[in-house]
Amino acid sequence: MTRKNSIQTRNARLTAIRSFFHHVAANDPASLGIAQRILGIPIKRAHIEVTHHLSRNEVDALINAPDQQTPWGRRDRALLLFLARTGARVSEAIGVNAADLQLDRPRSQVLLRGKGRKERIVPIPSDLVKGLKALLNERGVALHETRPLFVGTHETRLTRFGATHIVRRAVATATANIPDLARKPISPHVFRYLVIPTEGAPPKTR
Repeated sequence: MTRKNSIQTRNARLTAIRSFFHHVAANDPASLGIAQRILGIPIKRAHIEVTHHLSRNEVDALINAPDQQTPWGRRDRALLLFLARTGARVSEAIGVNAADLQLDRPRSQVLLRGKGRKERIVPIPSDLVKGLKALLNERGVALHETRPLFVGTHETRLTRFGATHIVRRAVATATANIPDLARKPISPHVFRYLVIPTEGAPPKTR
């Protein structure tokens, strides 16, 4: 029966089996032969996908793709700008609440919550500060409120799927001016690997 497991899954299971047979080889000399055969099974080589970097012009084209004449277009631009300027993971971006923002201090910043309940403070450049203030003012949300920053329909928190759809829609629009974008697999994660960081933006982390 074919399980259709990925190479990564196969290698992880083989590692666990090898660990067991290392123990067998050390504690049961009579089983040394079979243990050596198991330990000799090679790890499969997996294809490592190349991250496609975006140039500043490509990033700017994506950020400016949404229609600024509509509320959803202004939200989309703010989200794209947030991803590009903070280097946040999509889960961190959609998890931000208004209360996580500090926009009225000399050095504006945002609190991001990452994997394993890890938190980090990230500085925000002036163009993003302006965009976030406009977004909150339009929705009537105060900075001290624990309401989500990015929302979908019915003011519910934007989902990962929704954020990905926003990025794909921006790509489809921006491709008219920059055809090369159509040849790049662009997702929210790609914004974490910008070639040319915007002045004032924090260094990108992987």
